[in-house]
Amino acid sequence: MKEKLIQGHKHGLAVLLLLVVLYAAAVVGVILGAAAVDAGRGGAGWPALLAVCIVWLSLGWIFLCGLKVLKPQEALVLTLFGKYVGTLKGEGFYYVNPFCSGVNPAAKTRLNQSGDVDGGGKGVTLKVDAETAGKRISLKIMTLNNNRQKINDCLGNPVEIGIAVMWRVVDTAKAVFDVDNYKEYLSLQCDSALRNIVRIYPYDVAPNVDTTGDGIADEGSLRGSSEVVAARIKDEIQSKVTQAGLEIIEARITYLAYAPEIAAVMLQRQQASAIIDARKMIVDGAVGMVEMALERLSEKQVVELDEERKAAMVSNLLVVLCGNRDAQPVVNSGSLY
Repeated sequence: MKEKLIQGHKHGLAVLLLLVVLYAAAVVGVILGAAAVDAGRGGAGWPALLAVCIVWLSLGWIFLCGLKVLKPQEALVLTLFGKYVGTLKGEGFYYVNPFCSGVNPAAKTRLNQSGDVDGGGKGVTLKVDAETAGKRISLKIMTLNNNRQKINDCLGNPVEIGIAVMWRVVDTAKAVFDVDNYKEYLSLQCDSALRNIVRIYPYDVAPNVDTTGDGIADEGSLRGSSEVVAARIKDEIQSKVTQAGLEIIEARITYLAYAPEIAAVMLQRQQASAIIDARKMIVDGAVGMVEMALERLSEKQVVELDEERKAAMVSNLLVVLCGNRDAQPVVNSGSLY
């Protein structure tokens, strides 16, 4: 379905004024005609005028149904007896065929997103626009916060992840007629795209994992490559919702964590990895300090140490430098040997 824009119908105010004038004239005509008929004056002209005015007062409201009011960044898809006739876009007061009706299958759909807010009946709305109010399609940028999902990463670890998707309608005809409900369709495609992309990545950097599909292991991860992951999710969603007339502006990861059943174990694993890295750094530093101490003692010829004494000194220095607690010094007041 191709979108057709309706042009040159911003005559709502003029038509409204004309209808008000005609209603006022009809009221005057009914009063004068009824008075003339009661008085028996005017022949057949007054009864005919009276009949015309009564018919107008009874059926003239039908023309009020053709008045449409649109705010900025709003659109209205119109059909006439089931046939798509066009789309009104842009702010203004329009007048169209009064038998045209607005179509928006997602009007009553409420998702966790901006724009899906019920006004609660506050404010005053013109009766002629009451039906149109729920049929308008917003062309503004909307934000969809989909529910958090539990998905297994490429290593089989369950993670919980949530995304926020910024989107908007760019083709109203496709959004209304090519899918049953474009909001529900978007939400479903977001869930599907999120699962397809997340299962490619590990939560954290893991060895021998190819996340790009080039056959070479890389360091991609959900935690460390969030921008890349979000871009791939955006492209995946866009490829699915183009046929629904939607444009994906941006996708962002809003929540990322291990699932509760393995969170404690993974925390212990991270702590153990951090302790190992810290110990490795301490040992490397301690070995360098011992080596420097032996070289300085040898250069300055402070004391001559045989291999056994060097080994004892190295052992003592490593215990002092690598220990978790402060060493308690022992003062030797006797000979070195």
